[in-house]
Amino acid sequence: MDARRMGVVGLAFAVAAGALLLGPVGGSIAEAQQLRLKFGHFAEEAHPGNLAAKKFAAAVEERTKGQIKFDIYPANTLGAPPEVTEQVKLGVTDMSLPTSGQLDKWIKAFGAVMLPFAYDDYDHAHRVMDGPSFQWFSQMAEKEGFILLSTWEYGFRQITNNKRAIQSPGDVKGLKLRVPPEIQIQSAFEAMGAVTTVIAFPEVYMALAQGVADGQDNPIPVIYFNKFFEVQKHLAITRHIYNSMIHVVSAKTWAKLSPEQKTIFKEESQKAGAYMRQQIVSQEEDLIGKMEKAGVQVTRPNPAPFRAAMAPAYDRIAKYAGEENVKRFREFIEAARKK
Repeated sequence: MDARRMGVVGLAFAVAAGALLLGPVGGSIAEAQQLRLKFGHFAEEAHPGNLAAKKFAAAVEERTKGQIKFDIYPANTLGAPPEVTEQVKLGVTDMSLPTSGQLDKWIKAFGAVMLPFAYDDYDHAHRVMDGPSFQWFSQMAEKEGFILLSTWEYGFRQITNNKRAIQSPGDVKGLKLRVPPEIQIQSAFEAMGAVTTVIAFPEVYMALAQGVADGQDNPIPVIYFNKFFEVQKHLAITRHIYNSMIHVVSAKTWAKLSPEQKTIFKEESQKAGAYMRQQIVSQEEDLIGKMEKAGVQVTRPNPAPFRAAMAPAYDRIAKYAGEENVKRFREFIEAARKK
């Protein structure tokens, strides 16, 4: 090989070596390490849950200087809630906002969260969910592939229907009510004498409009932002079951993050969750008023007769979630009530 050819080869080798040291040609090291994560959930675009998700994503992107970005898929874009929760477990979707009722398919203890008429008010429920129970749940969830970042909000569930105003458990008897695939809601309604039918969340509006079901239950923002009130005549403020969205990330995704990034995720999740709670609680009465103006008849029944009818529901939930799990969680509930 002549000197000229040797020089060309040497130059090519030097360029290649430099490229290996500097990283991909045309990109910085930060760009090479960038993560783009899928964040799927079931809240509508205008729902506080989606607004909180956007706040979380923007804050994380800013604090990581663009190393982590999110594509947010609201309103069941990636599938119904049980499907998206399973996607997170498998690592197909990186992050979601399942409720405790969705997580209890893999972590049975979560089934105790939705005990009917168990909480005094929002503050009591928040103390329960943010207290020692969070670490208790976290340890079980991680074994199933979920990392719990923080507890957000969903709200107390209320009943809507097209048949009659609800003032007592007797008014629920005979109503055909849509339920999600969650034994707690089903057992609570059946203890009141209702007939329950499982219908996937994306199909609820049409089922109510076509009379497939007489009614359903959900927190006020869900009833409002999903426009269920357009096809329902009556709304009863029963507050029969409390539920919360839980901000989770796939354990497979979590393993890709640096310790600093994990801290950022947890801190911004808590901030977004606090924002969502404030939005849910502060908006309830305003949204109820808007539905009344739209022609919905609103009742506020005494919860005592409903609570007195819940013994069969508690028995069924204990069998489902585990008697020891329910006992332990009720201890968390009572400890938080005393504060």
